Parts: sequence; structure tokens; C-alpha cells
Amino acid sequence: LSPIRANPRQSQDLVQSVTVRRTKRPLTKYINSLIMHAFCKRGQLQEALRLILSNPTQLDSYYSCYMNILQLCIDERAERPGLLVHNHAITSGFDSNLNLNTKLVIFYSKFGRIVSARNVFDRMPEKNVVSWTAMISGYAQSGCYENVLVMFLNMRQAGYRANQFGYGSVLRACTGLRCLEVGMQIQGCILKGRFAENLFVQSALVDFHSKCGKIEDARYLFEEMSERDLVSWNAMIGGYAVQGFADASLQLFHSMMREGMFPDCFTLGSVLRALAGGSGLMKVSQIHGFIMQVGFGSHKTLSGSLINAYAKCGSVESAHKIYKNMMKKDSIACTALITGYAQEGNYSRDVLDLFKEMTLMHLALDGIILCSMLNICANSASLILGRQIHALTFKHQPCYDVAMGNALVDMYAKCGEIEDANHAFDEMEEKNVISWTSLISGYGRHGLGHKAIALYKKMEYEGLEPNGVTFLSLLFACSHAGLTGEGWECFNTMFSKYNILPRAEHFSCIVDLYARAGLLEEAYKLICDMNIKPNASLWGAILGACSIYGNRSLGELAAMHLFEMDPKNSVNYVVLEAYMLHLEHGTMLWKSEIC
Repeated sequence: LSPIRANPRQSQDLVQSVTVRRTKRPLTKYINSLIMHAFCKRGQLQEALRLILSNPTQLDSYYSCYMNILQLCIDERAERPGLLVHNHAITSGFDSNLNLNTKLVIFYSKFGRIVSARNVFDRMPEKNVVSWTAMISGYAQSGCYENVLVMFLNMRQAGYRANQFGYGSVLRACTGLRCLEVGMQIQGCILKGRFAENLFVQSALVDFHSKCGKIEDARYLFEEMSERDLVSWNAMIGGYAVQGFADASLQLFHSMMREGMFPDCFTLGSVLRALAGGSGLMKVSQIHGFIMQVGFGSHKTLSGSLINAYAKCGSVESAHKIYKNMMKKDSIACTALITGYAQEGNYSRDVLDLFKEMTLMHLALDGIILCSMLNICANSASLILGRQIHALTFKHQPCYDVAMGNALVDMYAKCGEIEDANHAFDEMEEKNVISWTSLISGYGRHGLGHKAIALYKKMEYEGLEPNGVTFLSLLFACSHAGLTGEGWECFNTMFSKYNILPRAEHFSCIVDLYARAGLLEEAYKLICDMNIKPNASLWGAILGACSIYGNRSLGELAAMHLFEMDPKNSVNYVVLEAYMLHLEHGTMLWKSEIC
């Protein structure tokens, strides 16, 4: 009789009798293994560990005892006791047991010790499909997706066919790598085998197609499933969320509820992720109400999702309220809230207090939150705090990535320290278009038009293709430096060389460039000839220039269009007042000259 199949009631009585009265005669191996099984069944890890370590010779005939206690260590998230059990199993001579070694691979994988898991796997004298699957699943759980594909190929070459869990792991790897071609080959193997109708594998296929951009194929597979479980629904809803189909995600969520399938935290998190794309604050509030109604309000992951959704929908106050009510705050919630403040342009004391609280709690400072804080410092011109964040950045990420480098360049440039921005740019090992554009924009704000043009030419020489924002920064730099010819050349290059259609912002810059140079007729002609409808900023630039150069007729026309488009903007009235004052002053000068 195996101890694993012992009656739980019988095991419980055994444990109680041994606890109350221990006989002097040593218990048999079988009785010890029954007690061990009972301890593991009841979750009594310390008692089970004490029994196995104090009776080194009384359990060694049952490797299943080691497997039971290792499973208990996994369930209880107790890594150190599991290591002791492994050492004890080796001294007891079970280091070559196939089933125990497979359990050890699972144990080490669950605790993220993937190298140790691989060492156990490589030393196994024999392997079966379960041990191969355990190693493949371990790599998938650790995010080592390339290793998953290699191990899957090695398993096939060793003559083993994958089971449903092996296929699930390799599809997860293809999803993580966005490797559509390999995933389709795996799907071909599945359809030819006996797992084509397996619910677990079908759900993995839906998840793979949806997250690799084949959302219609995913929906087709989903509709063709003869039965669906919560995993299937979550895969399809999560796929819509990843691809940004908020309405489809919400509709499928309602369909799921109508069919009697109750959602879990993953379902609700996916719906919130979809709604965070800007589908409306009301829908987020409705999902929030449902979460509270079903009793998930205190769930940490969902609290983070709610904070992110509210923040991205523009309700940072609601996000902050949820954050304050969290029993245990984590870096995910803090990051979502600070990022929301940064996106909203809210640079109040609350942000600084939140960041200070995060550092005092010793929460992890990742690149996202540091970039958000640098963005806040840049837009609030907080140079001292920006330097402090820079120091923290160097401490936590000595070799920072492109996004961090871009944030540093932008922060120093907007805070008036163009030399520090230049230094941060030079320190970057890798640069992208945003990096070059940030420094070009910084040069423009400081009136360094020639440096901006020189950097743009160097960017072209390095083989990077500018985008519309790059040209917008260039035109702004030329306008503020009075480089009329260079600005017009950049404007022509934008659509003649790079096929970038100018937007209203580009026309606004070139009109401002002409207006500052006194070329009002050319600016007006450009407005008349452009292929898009002029906006208020264009007419505002014309009106401002007319006030300087005294062009009454064009100024009146610009004022008429400006106040038709934007009558409530107070800045327009300031520009109009300046225009009227200049006209009045010019009329008085003209009269004095006549007299």
C-alpha cells in the first residue's frame, strides 16, 4: 500500500495518536510515511520537516515522502526547507529517482532558480515526457522563451511527443517572442495530433493568435471551441485588451457573464487594461463598482489596475483615493499613479510626497517611474529634484536604457541646462529618433538654431530618418533664431525627401517664421495655399506679426478669423490688445510727422 493513497481520516488519527503518546519502540518505515503524508495533507510543514530530518533511515524506502514535502514547500512558498529536503534525498540515495528529480525541477522552477532546475534535469540518468515538460514549463514561467523553443526541439529529437502542458508552454513562448511563424508550425503539429480538441491547448492557441495581432483568427478559434472555460474567456478578452479593442473586450465580458461564467481577477484586470486606453471614465467607474460588489475590492493586483485605468482616463484624484485605501502598497500601484500624474501634467506636492513615500518604503524604482519623475521635473522646471532623480537613476540603473537617456536629455534641456543635456546625450550608448529630436528641441528653446540644424544633419549622417516631431523642433528652432532660409529648406525637405505631410503645427511654425521676418504677405499666401484648414495658432501668429509691422488690413482679417475659431481664449485678447496699441501708437507717429 502506497502512503500517498492512505485514507486521510486514518492518517489524521495516526498523527493524533503519535502526538499524544510516543512509544519507545521506533515506528516502522510504513507508519512514518503515513504520518509524513498526513502532515503534508494538513499543511504542517515544520512537523513534516522535523520528521524527515530526525528519522534519516525510517523514510528512505518511500521516495513519495520527499515528493509530498517538496510539493508542500511549493504550496507554502518555503524555499529553504525544500533545499534541506533535496540534500536529505541525495544522502538517502534518491538522487537518481526519475519522479523525484522531476519534482525537484518543478520546485526550483517555481522559485525562479532556473539554473538549479536545469542542473537537476541535466544530471537525470533517465527522462520521460513529464520531466521534459517540467523543464520546458520552468523556462516558460521564467520568461526564457528562447530556451523553451530549444528544449522543445531537443525533446522532439529525443523521440518524445509533447503533452498538452508542453504545447501550452511552447505557445506561451511564441506569444512572448511574437514569433508567429514558429507558432503556426506548432499549431500544425497540434491539429495533426490528439490534442486538437483539448481545452487547455485551444485556449493557448487563442491567446497566441490574439496577442500576436491575429485577433480575427483568435476569435474564429474561440467561436469554434465546443466548450469554453474561464481560461478560454480570459485569453480572448485579454487579447482584445492587448490589441486595444476596448469595446470588443467589454462586449465579450458581458457575453461571458450572460453565459453564467463568473470572472476572476485576471478577467477584470484585462477589461480595465482595455478601458485604460481612453474609452471613458464612466465605464471604468462601472467596472470599479462591479469589483466592489463581488468582493474583489481589496485585491492588490486589481487595485493597481484600477489606479492605472483611472489615471489614464484623466481622473488622478480617483486613482489617488484607491491608492490611499490600499492595505499594502507596491511599486506597481505607485508607478501607475505617478505615471498618471506625469501624463496629466499635474506637478503638485502630492507627486513629490508619493515618490518620497515610495523611497521610504524601499519599493523598487524601475525605469518607468524614474522616467515619469524626470518628465515631471522637466515640465515643472525642477532642476534640483531632477538632479536628485538623475543620481537615483545612476544608482539603480548604472547602464540606463534609451528611454532613460531621452528623459534625462529632455529634463536638462527644459530646465535650461543645455550643456548637461548635451552631456547626457553624448553618454548614451544607443540613440533613437527621440534622442536626437529631444536635443534638437532643446537647442531650439535656447535660440541655438545653427546647432539644431547641425545636429539634424549629423542625425541624417548617422542613418536615422527624422519624423514629423523632428521637423517640428527644427522649424521651431529656425523660427526663434530668425533662420528664414534654413527653415524653408527644412520645410521643403520634410515632404520632398521623407514624404512627411505637414500638419497644422508645421504650418504654424513656418508662418511664425515668415511673420517674425516681416514677410507677412508670404505668410498669408502660405495660409491660403495650404491643404488643411488654418487653426487659431496660425491666425494668432499673423496677428502678432501685424501688430509689430503695422499691417492693418491683414491684422483685421487675422483677428476676425482668430476670434471666430477661439473666442474664449484669454491669450487672444492679449494679442489683440497689443495689436491695437501698436496701431494707435503708429497712427500718432504718422500724425506728428504730417504736422
